Amino acid sequence: MASLIVFPAIDLKGGQVVRLAEGDMDRATVYGDDPAAQAMLFAGQGAEYLHVVDLDGAFAGKSVNGEAVASIVAQFPGHVQLGGGIRDRAGIERWFDLGVSRVVIGTAALEHPELVRAAAKDFPGGIVVAVDAKDGMVATRGWADVSSVEVIDMARRFEDAGVASLLFTDVGRDGMLKGCNVEATVDLARSVRIPVIASGGVKGIGEIHVLALHAHDGVEGVITGRALYDGRLDLAAALSVAAAA
Repeated sequence: MASLIVFPAIDLKGGQVVRLAEGDMDRATVYGDDPAAQAMLFAGQGAEYLHVVDLDGAFAGKSVNGEAVASIVAQFPGHVQLGGGIRDRAGIERWFDLGVSRVVIGTAALEHPELVRAAAKDFPGGIVVAVDAKDGMVATRGWADVSSVEVIDMARRFEDAGVASLLFTDVGRDGMLKGCNVEATVDLARSVRIPVIASGGVKGIGEIHVLALHAHDGVEGVITGRALYDGRLDLAAALSVAAAA
């Protein structure tokens, strides 16, 4: 049985490491001004995977924190999963050429699904579709817009596309330490044939343990940010629990 992947998160805004509350750019807490150094701190605690988000890029629709991302990829010895404003083929190719392991596509997956299908075919195992939920509906453009498409319908559109994973975020919990929406994550994983990564609101080691127990249901990993930065979750302990379940 595969163990749960724990992805420490590095969210970038203006070149700094931040965390937002419910995806609100005006509610950002700054945790550092050296993203690559933060990546190496996570590596030192045992992380083999990172989840990096270009927050400015998500709103701009194009890469904004490219220099910071490049510095992380250059120094982090493991796998970097990147999202935020990647909405065309050129952007996808650029990041793979730079050394990113996985590219996360959200807005473009809803608006231009053929882009995702083509990329998943050409970059096997490299494309992750972000399914961001507000009250069960798909949110796009940095979570600023809410579509009329239900999360499960969005997910099922890509079951035969060859995407590596679905990244499921309950937007209302993100950065709020309310607890990850484990039930919705597991329900989604059981409903589709694509592995699911949990995200949004992780507050402690208990959720890591519960999610790890659902690896057999298709829960591939979990992203955690604020809990790590605020000291509520020890990364080394989380990695140990994820591997042992």
